[in-house]
Formats: sequence, structure tokens, C-alpha cells
Amino acid sequence: MTVAVETGLWQLDATASTVGIRHRTMWGLVTVKGSFGALSGTGEVRPDGSAVGTLTFDVASLDTGNAKRDTHLRSADFFDADHHPEITFAARGAELRDGDQVRVVGQLTVRGISRPLSLTARLTDRDAAGLTLDTEFSVDRDQFGMGWNQLGMIRGRTTVAAALRFVRTTG
Repeated sequence: MTVAVETGLWQLDATASTVGIRHRTMWGLVTVKGSFGALSGTGEVRPDGSAVGTLTFDVASLDTGNAKRDTHLRSADFFDADHHPEITFAARGAELRDGDQVRVVGQLTVRGISRPLSLTARLTDRDAAGLTLDTEFSVDRDQFGMGWNQLGMIRGRTTVAAALRFVRTTG
């Protein structure tokens, strides 16, 4: 059974949302975890039930709990925050499917490099105040010009986990 989501404009509730990353380093022995503290986003659910929207993460707000590492991650070796202060995901289409599954197709832009990204999110909470989408997917950082890998310490893909709370702003 497909449950409809109300049409109209939606706003990301940044205080109730999280976007985190994790990546295995030190030859797979250590998992570095971090989260973006500054998020924003808007979306629109169209009358046909499809949705579009944009999410933005402030690169400088990435916190891994280690100031030296965070400074390095903001440098040109990784996110290059001075030249590319934001990461964006533009959802070109999102459709609620079988129950609580949402298929999202869009474009992820990191360091000014855009790549297509498709993912599945789960509608985990829906009430009069809004809705929450949870997702987890992985990205290849090399595709975004983040190939720095001193002594081969960093391998594999980076996992992104997000819990995004949206509130309806208009009908």
C-alpha cells in the first residue's frame, strides 16, 4: 500500500536532522566518523505525488571530533572548503513506493564536481508536523577529486547516513 504525502512546499528542520559520514582509514583498522552541523534544504511534493528538492551541507561544519583532521578535511586535499564551501544534493525526482520506501534520483555536487546519485530512503515518521526520511548510501570520493591517500591509508567508499526531518510550509 502506498501512503500519500501532502502536496506543497516543505522545509528541512535542521535541528531535527543529521547527516553523517564514516570512512575506514589506517588500512581499514580505524573508522573515522563525522557529521555536518549546518544543513539546509527545501522540497516540493507535486500533485502527482512526485517530489523535488535541494539539500545543502556547509563543508566547514564537518566535525569528526579531531580539530587537526577537520582542518585537513577542509583543505584542498579533500573538500577544498575555501573554493567549494557547500555540498549539494539536488533531488530531481522522489517517489514513494511500496509502503515506506522512497526512490530518490538526483545529483550530488562535491568540490564543484556533479555526479548522478540514486538512492532509496525510508519514510520513518509521518505526522501532522512533518515527515522524516532515513537513508544510507556510499560514494566514491575519487569521483569528486578527493584522491588524497598518503601511504595508501584510505581505501574504499565513504558511507553517508542521513535522517532528514521536513516540515510542511504551504499547501
